[in-house]
Amino acid sequence: MVRTSRALVFSSEPSSRPQAEPSKLPPAALSPAMLGIVPIPAAAAGTQGEPWLAGAIVLAALILAVPVTLQLWRKWQAERSFQRADDAARQAAERALRESQARYREVVESVNEVIFRTDAEGRFNFLNTAWQTISGYTVAESLGQKLCAYLHPDDIAKVCEQLGEAAAGARDGCQCEFRLRTRSGEIRWIEATARAVRDGGSAGLAGTLDDISARKIAELTLRNLNQELEFRVRVRTAELENANRELEAFSYSVSHDLRAPLRAIDGFARILEEELEGTLTPSARAHLERIRKATERMARLIDDLLNLAHLTRQPLTRETVDLSALAAQIIDELRAEQPERQITVDIQPQMQALADRNLMRIVLDNLLRNAWKFSARQPQARINFWVEHDRDRKIYCVRDNGAGFDMAYAANLFRPFHRLHSEQDFAGTGIGLATVQRIIARHGGAVWARSRPGEGAQFFFTLDSPEAPGP
Repeated sequence: MVRTSRALVFSSEPSSRPQAEPSKLPPAALSPAMLGIVPIPAAAAGTQGEPWLAGAIVLAALILAVPVTLQLWRKWQAERSFQRADDAARQAAERALRESQARYREVVESVNEVIFRTDAEGRFNFLNTAWQTISGYTVAESLGQKLCAYLHPDDIAKVCEQLGEAAAGARDGCQCEFRLRTRSGEIRWIEATARAVRDGGSAGLAGTLDDISARKIAELTLRNLNQELEFRVRVRTAELENANRELEAFSYSVSHDLRAPLRAIDGFARILEEELEGTLTPSARAHLERIRKATERMARLIDDLLNLAHLTRQPLTRETVDLSALAAQIIDELRAEQPERQITVDIQPQMQALADRNLMRIVLDNLLRNAWKFSARQPQARINFWVEHDRDRKIYCVRDNGAGFDMAYAANLFRPFHRLHSEQDFAGTGIGLATVQRIIARHGGAVWARSRPGEGAQFFFTLDSPEAPGP
């Protein structure tokens, strides 16, 4: 009995050394021997004469406990590492979430449009700071309020109905324009875009509010300008109609009231010449001849004026026109009028254009007759008519080697009654090129000239572009 008691005392006696608190030591640090779980044989404990045997037994027990202790220590270290990794991952996730929320908040607060969200009752539960910029109301005091509470009274019913249908899913989203009353009483035009969202089973709206007041003001200004322009067009149209009626009256007066005196002057001059055939002096005969030529020139001028006036009222009928054939006909007429002329004419064949046939004949008649007239003093007169291609545009050209002109006066070339040569040198009324310019303009083209005194002239025209290159 004494030996057994001593063995128990040996195995359960607390150590006199200071021990760490259990909560601060890993489980593996508690060896089986320290916990008293390694049994000590009673015989060994009772062998008082052989202390080495008891020590050997204890040593063997400790050696057996080492693997178990190491295994428990490694397990504790692994669990500690996993716990630290989990804590680090959780902290990293929380930090990333905070950063993401901060970036999202920065983006939401940086846009100029109002970003909003409402609950099922249509009350705001989210607004960015752009709301205060547009409405003047703070976000804090607007949360929990309905959007319709800020609308113009005339827009409340229509807008609330559309928003309600969108929230209920009756329509695929909502886009509408309405007037918003700000805190200062100002009315602003807003464009709303919203769609239905669900959060936990409760429906609501999410969308944007954009201030379109500037655009609305621009639209209103443009509408007023259009109305003013339409009014001016109506007034201008009425003025043009009156001008056309006056022009028609003028044309009637010119063709009747002015022609009659001219015919009388020419007739009386012819009668005087016939009755005084034997008594007229050469000087008197020259005066009568000048009178008759002046009346003829005046009659031609009246005809040219009437033709120029009729060009603005004559309808434009486009068709495929063979300009080469028209030019050849005009040259044949000129040769018949002056068969004594020796002149070389070169016309490029198969020149076709989409234009008014009658008006283009007038254009070519004026240009070719000018070339015929101004090259009359050349011993070897030449006239060329051809077409050039500039990208997608056709440029027609009439060239002669006649008298030419100074380009310093080219600005007056296409003005009515402006002549660059005297009547004694070359006869004319100064209406032909003005007629050409007006016809070409009606076709949407341009006409211009290049020349030098004594080196002939070149007249270019297009039928499809209002711009012309410089001389």
